[in-house]
Amino acid sequence: MEIFVYKKGSDHIDEGFKASQLTELLSDPNNLVWLDLEAPNDADTRILSEVFHFHPLTIEDSVQTRNHPKVEQFPNYLFLIVHGVKGETNSSNFVTRELDGYLGKNFVVTFHHENFFSIDAVKRRIRGSTFAFERGADYILHQILDELVDLYVPVVDDFDNSIVTLEERVFKMKRSNTAVLEDIMTLKRNVNRLKRISNKQREVLYRLSHGEFPQIDPAHIPFFRDVHDHLLRVVDLAENYRDLINGLMDIHLSVVANRTNDVMKVIAIFSAIMLPLTLIAGIYGMNFDNMPELHSENGYFITIMFMLFVATILLIYFWRKGWIFQRDEIDSQDRADE
Repeated sequence: MEIFVYKKGSDHIDEGFKASQLTELLSDPNNLVWLDLEAPNDADTRILSEVFHFHPLTIEDSVQTRNHPKVEQFPNYLFLIVHGVKGETNSSNFVTRELDGYLGKNFVVTFHHENFFSIDAVKRRIRGSTFAFERGADYILHQILDELVDLYVPVVDDFDNSIVTLEERVFKMKRSNTAVLEDIMTLKRNVNRLKRISNKQREVLYRLSHGEFPQIDPAHIPFFRDVHDHLLRVVDLAENYRDLINGLMDIHLSVVANRTNDVMKVIAIFSAIMLPLTLIAGIYGMNFDNMPELHSENGYFITIMFMLFVATILLIYFWRKGWIFQRDEIDSQDRADE
């Protein structure tokens, strides 16, 4: 638990207070208090009800860690839930963690079970300057949300790189590859999660940035709108990535189907060549006495040559139709063009 207090007109921010001092600090309207609870225990959680008198349902939501982003208004404060990305998050392992926040007239409370880089960044900033505290509690909340949304950008860029890499792998496949399909499905699930979380978070920031709540100073609404615009870009990219992955899945299936068609084409061509040869062998294998060349000294060789002749004619016919060796011709033409 960390408590930061800024007294109006002061040139510094005090910290190191105890929970027992919170009631006194909050009673002074000249004080601006930020209480950050990281990995809170039961005693820390009781502060929310005994000191701040928050609604028990919001406290229950804070203790749990599987809630969707939302914002709710109460008479003297706002309660909101947002999700930030973990530091090790990437396109193949997209994981978010929940941040619960309370915004009042002269206080901000952040409640989270894991460390947040965005909150650490704001702490470093306020320890060096009182600027954010001078602008009010809502501006502190803006700083936290701004850092939280900015951390989505590297993850979104990694999604873009992963899609490009998968496209190259799909087009280089020479046969069905289960690993590629598994990677596509994993990426698809992560993009869907990114889209779902960012969409719900967009609704939260939209409400904060459009003057719906009295706890947000009208002068600070443009700052919240800027954060909303950044998140809107993430939402748009997530939508585009979902379409790209769906297209990548279709391409993968088409490539596999084409490879299968190539195999079936070769099998069909060999079957077509073997069919007349089998017919010839079958006719000359019936052992009738009255058959041309049956007792001829060169009958066997004549029959074999005739089979080779038929096979050659069929190969030439298939080639002229473009059913075989077509790829070689295309590659030769491409090299000639270059």
